[in-house]
Amino acid sequence: MLDRIEEIHDEGLAAVQAAGSTEELEELRVRLLGRKAELPNLLRGVGELPPEQRGQVGKRANEVRKALESRMAEARERLDTAELDSRLIADRVDITLPGDPLQPVGRLHLITQTLRELEDVFLGLGFTVMEGPEVETVQYNFDALNHEPTHPARGRTDTFYTSDDTVLRTHTSPMQVRAMQAHPPPLYVVIPGRVYRRDNDATHTPQFHQVEGLAVDEDITLADLKGTLLEFSRAIFGDERDVRLRGHFFPFTEPSVEVDVSCFNCNDGWMPDGSRCPLCKGEGWIEILGAGEVDPNVYSYVDDERYDPEKVQGFAWGMGIERIAFLKHGVADLRLFYENDLRFLEQFG
Repeated sequence: MLDRIEEIHDEGLAAVQAAGSTEELEELRVRLLGRKAELPNLLRGVGELPPEQRGQVGKRANEVRKALESRMAEARERLDTAELDSRLIADRVDITLPGDPLQPVGRLHLITQTLRELEDVFLGLGFTVMEGPEVETVQYNFDALNHEPTHPARGRTDTFYTSDDTVLRTHTSPMQVRAMQAHPPPLYVVIPGRVYRRDNDATHTPQFHQVEGLAVDEDITLADLKGTLLEFSRAIFGDERDVRLRGHFFPFTEPSVEVDVSCFNCNDGWMPDGSRCPLCKGEGWIEILGAGEVDPNVYSYVDDERYDPEKVQGFAWGMGIERIAFLKHGVADLRLFYENDLRFLEQFG
């Protein structure tokens, strides 16, 4: 009987090794270890053997059974892995093929397009792009920018307060002082970002985007500001554009100016059919941003002798990204930028 057990062992291991699929392996398991298989029957007949043979035969039969079970488990794992690999190769999806139905290619939102276009213009003029926090302290948002304690913008009806001394920034201008505290002059930066104000109508939204510009160096004048904004206007609105500066007031610039660009939709305010231009309202000029020379009081908040207003001067400006897109693309209502209407968004690829 021991000889037959050894034959079953050798034949079984060879058959398991040769099995080419899990189905074949299952058939082998039934044939070698099933209830009617020879090896289990030999084990059940051990009690009929002479006493001196029972221990040896029973021990060897159990060893063979365990060896076959172990080898079958290893073979199953190997075959399962091979079959999975085979299925993965056969069922592989070619992700380079177009979808069915064909899906439209995505595009940047018009605000993002305009932001990147503005950044490219000022990078070409030698400015560096910086970013700042959207939740800002009252000190940086108002105090450091020379806002009087009674300034209307400080009111809770105009500004979103998160606590008594923190706000959702109302402009990107707080980065003027932060940038000067972080970098010595000369300093040329543009700061794009999201800002918040309590306002909502066809030309205002509670959340919008601005680009703040700041240049600080020796002997900077309004002429440098005008030249910078002239290059910007021609890059965005066309080579024939001109700019004009009108006196205004901002707390953190002195002198302050409103900047207009010559209308790109008409000829001195009039359309070819003789009607008044609907974009510039017949003025021939379109207001695009506010600017001015940095107020000397702002330098005092930097607390750095390198920003002594007797040694350096600077100019700053701030513009709404939505307003630039609004004017350039003739958008009728600012709220269209945020309504996610594909009929609107798909017009700008």
